[in-house]
Amino acid sequence: MPSEDQFKKIISHAKEFGFIFPNSEIYDGLSATYDYGQNGVELKNNIKKYWWLSMVQLNENIVGLDAAIFMHPITWKASGHVDAFNDPLIDNKDSKKRYRADVLLEDYIAKIEGKINKDITKAKKRFGEAFNEDEFRNTNPNVLRRTDEINRINEKMKAAFEDNNLKAIYDLIVDLNIVCPVSGSKNWTDVRQFNLMFATELGSVAGDASTIYLRPETAQGIFSNYLNVQKSGRMKIPFGIAQIGKAFRNEIIARQFIFRMREFEQMEMQFFIQPGTQQKWYEHWKENRIKWHKSLGISNDNLRFHDHLKLAHYADAACDIEFNFPFGFKELEGIHSRTDFDLKQHEEYSKKKLRYFDPELNENYIPYVIETSIGLDRMFLAILSHSLNEEKLEDGTFRTVLNLPAPLAPIKVAILPLVRKDGLPEKARDIMKTLQINHQCHYEEKDSIGKRYRRQDAIGTPFCITIDHDSLSDNSVTIRERDSMIQERVPIAELPAIIDKKVNINTLFN
Repeated sequence: MPSEDQFKKIISHAKEFGFIFPNSEIYDGLSATYDYGQNGVELKNNIKKYWWLSMVQLNENIVGLDAAIFMHPITWKASGHVDAFNDPLIDNKDSKKRYRADVLLEDYIAKIEGKINKDITKAKKRFGEAFNEDEFRNTNPNVLRRTDEINRINEKMKAAFEDNNLKAIYDLIVDLNIVCPVSGSKNWTDVRQFNLMFATELGSVAGDASTIYLRPETAQGIFSNYLNVQKSGRMKIPFGIAQIGKAFRNEIIARQFIFRMREFEQMEMQFFIQPGTQQKWYEHWKENRIKWHKSLGISNDNLRFHDHLKLAHYADAACDIEFNFPFGFKELEGIHSRTDFDLKQHEEYSKKKLRYFDPELNENYIPYVIETSIGLDRMFLAILSHSLNEEKLEDGTFRTVLNLPAPLAPIKVAILPLVRKDGLPEKARDIMKTLQINHQCHYEEKDSIGKRYRRQDAIGTPFCITIDHDSLSDNSVTIRERDSMIQERVPIAELPAIIDKKVNINTLFN
């Protein structure tokens, strides 16, 4: 299925089966904002639970925090967001549409990469098992030419963004003959910067109010509390502070469903370290985080590291873990070596000492920081994209199935009485009571058993339990596994142990 069609199918599936709804839909919606439905909120909470377990509960030197969304406005002056939190924007004069200049260039590169991947796919079909992808990439003239073109564009982009040379960015767009996706024209305005923070007012009377901002990231709440956590928790470096919370950015070009929204949720961890050890810890967290993503069943082909061409003002190293969405490889998680910039800035602006006394070195210093930051909504979309499949069955029919990792599934078990009479619903309800204290369960008795199976497949429910007339006499039920569709007769008394073994979040660590 073409990527565009697959993406449309994901969006449609998300709404039809209660994962994501357009915000304020009865009023024709609010652009780039979405609501998580009954199944979406369960999946989202399960992702958060697994991240928190992996990051906080299983690391004795990482603790949690929940900082407020509003912060003192000087916070954002100190962090650089007031002066430097900008996107380079460009307008097309014919379509009147506005674009991020960097995204236009990245999309252009993605098209070249698509051509390379198309050549590789053709070669794989042609040569079969004898195909050597590395050799093909290093010898095929078309691939080499296109790779060189990508490298040249990346070099020019890096130089332009590092120098904040808006004219060079504009010239590169023009030189590459990049056209507006809507009008098809190259009638561009100059590139200019746009600050992404939402400003609001604090106070009951507008004239007396002071301007504050909705936080554009959760990290600053961690930095402003670093010393509170360190002292109250008697933390020793290296240690980390993790947080899950909402952030807000006034994205002009919010697009691609929940990939880029104005209100979103982050899962961040700031790891405080001794200066000079940042390269070691940067590599450590790169390896740690890629393993976490792979533990969810995401293949190597759909994950990759991408080093930043333009480093943020606070970083001395930065990369993204990118996922192959239906619209191409895009950032899923960022790993940044933030140096001591944030704490040093807050120390300067607050006039408060934010030093750490290291008893082993017998000296005070401002810690360096390694950051890992996932967009939770992007993680949700990645899992949805990776899991949604259409399978052709032996009888020639098709089924839509969401092959979610069982511990993340919104509903772990569906309880299905074969008919709505003869005591089967009562038996089913009794079984549900034994399971629902530990697992999210769903009871359903409407429609044929086949239709109910298909509905649960589409939701991603890993197991269905069918109660039939024999269940009343032999105290056994039929348990059906989602991915294989294998059905097995098991004693009712063994159900809690069987289900827990299959859907427990601990299985992700195996």
